[in-house]
Amino acid sequence: MRILHTSDWHIGRTFHGHSTLDALRGVLDALVSQVRENDVDVVIVAGDVFDSATPAAGCYALLSDTLAALADTGAQVVVTSGNHDSAARLGFQSALLRPGVHVVTDPQTVGTPITATDEDGPVHIYGIPFLEPALLRHTWPGVRCQADVVAHAMDLVRADLAHREGERSVAVAHCFAAGVEPTPHLERDIQQGGLDVVPLSTFDGVDYMALGHIHGRQRLSERVRYAGAPLHYSFGEGNKPRGSWLVDLDAGGLAAVTWLELPVPRRLTTLVGPLDELLSDERFAEYEGDWVSVEYTDTLPQRDPMRRLQERFSHCACVAHRPANAAADDGRSYAQRVRSARSDRELLDAFLRHVREGDGASDRETALIDEMLDDRTLAEAAT
Repeated sequence: MRILHTSDWHIGRTFHGHSTLDALRGVLDALVSQVRENDVDVVIVAGDVFDSATPAAGCYALLSDTLAALADTGAQVVVTSGNHDSAARLGFQSALLRPGVHVVTDPQTVGTPITATDEDGPVHIYGIPFLEPALLRHTWPGVRCQADVVAHAMDLVRADLAHREGERSVAVAHCFAAGVEPTPHLERDIQQGGLDVVPLSTFDGVDYMALGHIHGRQRLSERVRYAGAPLHYSFGEGNKPRGSWLVDLDAGGLAAVTWLELPVPRRLTTLVGPLDELLSDERFAEYEGDWVSVEYTDTLPQRDPMRRLQERFSHCACVAHRPANAAADDGRSYAQRVRSARSDRELLDAFLRHVREGDGASDRETALIDEMLDDRTLAEAAT
């Protein structure tokens, strides 16, 4: 049996204020083509189908179109809810879908498989929706955190499998598993304290574990993997490939796992340098069609940098001032620096250092400050 593992579509997410619906539609069209070309039997979408609990109408349209296109290939589709989804809204839509498309949102169905069959027999697919410990404490006594609820869910899976000796199995979950390498500021909902980390041993007992929640592909073991998101949703993801895992099961279980690349509609590039250089140097010409994040290194902030950059890089999405000669932070707040100033000259210098990333008064500015303070002293003396 051949299974395609994808996740974290985040339909409806914006990229620095820009809609991603058209770009995502193109990528998901490519994914449907891959399903058809590779004779995939089952497509797994491991959570975070939508980016919001209240998606706009266009998001529902994209999901419905994509699920219908996947079903038209002949593959079964198993979708689970993630932490960004509204389980109720996603579950409501499941009643309107055609046969062969399964949407798993109810924790009470955990341990009940969706079964697909090939020439080697049945393959049982156990969907585990994103589980909120606070909502399950009364029905699953003793659960207090993500590690607890996922462990309980996998116990239910293993209990069901105990009655299906020798039959193959796949489980699907949306969580933060121990051993991943998250990109800073990328996975918005990950808490890296111990309570929300699910030990890798929790997933023992199935032939393949399809995980969602992390936006970059990761292989935690041969049979436990994250597929990542099909689009780049932040500049921190720019160097991570986009795609899906193609999972082959033979009569004995897991046979092979292959990575299938998805197209990148527009590259993400971070450019660093002085603003005038970024605006004029020919070596940056190849990035003019990319999504661009700029860190300009001029000593002082420049006037209207975004407008000027967008004249060259029409898809410049964000700009930050990162002076190349910024002084090291001495750990003091601005208020502490002001209180320690022993003269008006030091007070003005402290202000300039605060607003200019550690760059104090230049020689010319120091001369002007001295002249101004001397004039003030003379004026006060005259009165």
